[in-house]
Amino acid sequence: MRIHVVDHPLVAHKLTTLRDERTDSPTFRRLADELVTLLAYEATRDVRTETVGIRTPVTATTGVRLSHPRPLVVPILRAGLGMLDGMVRLLPTAEVGFLGMIRDERTLQASTYATRMPDDLSGRQVYVLDPMLATGGTLVAAIRELIRRGADDVTALCLLAAPEGVELMERELAGTPVTVVTASVDERLNEDGYIVPGLGDAGDRMYGTAG
Repeated sequence: MRIHVVDHPLVAHKLTTLRDERTDSPTFRRLADELVTLLAYEATRDVRTETVGIRTPVTATTGVRLSHPRPLVVPILRAGLGMLDGMVRLLPTAEVGFLGMIRDERTLQASTYATRMPDDLSGRQVYVLDPMLATGGTLVAAIRELIRRGADDVTALCLLAAPEGVELMERELAGTPVTVVTASVDERLNEDGYIVPGLGDAGDRMYGTAG
């Protein structure tokens, strides 16, 4: 597993505002959307392309386009939805799947309650969207489901990561072609499984606390 922390002043600037408890939900959603686009730029550096011939107004030349099968973007519901627009803005031709997962707040174990993805992901580059890599259980379960369907190139985009989550992924997904792209690896998890200093519950801050 590879982890790539995006070191850029604009990333740090937007992340600082996301962390601020005074940032309201509309501003949080907008900044998260902008931050994801910046992360996506780094995450797609190795996106697969093919050579194509074209004509400019001046002459014939060659360029590149995304190869088939198209990349698949998979937000983990619900908080991952807040990252979707920022991702597909950069990859407008990508297809979109959905993976609904819920974490037991007592055991911190993740379980799947809904999926909408192709059964066969062989040869597909898959980009998973999950704002917080905290304990790591949700992301590990999601990536295992993708691998079970044949995915062999998975990149996870996370606004923040905790060392404990990174360690779990490295242990549980050893030998698996997975890359994590994030704006920061923070200090630790607290006793409730939240990232410190973190930014709170990403889903609640995007959408409110409606149950």
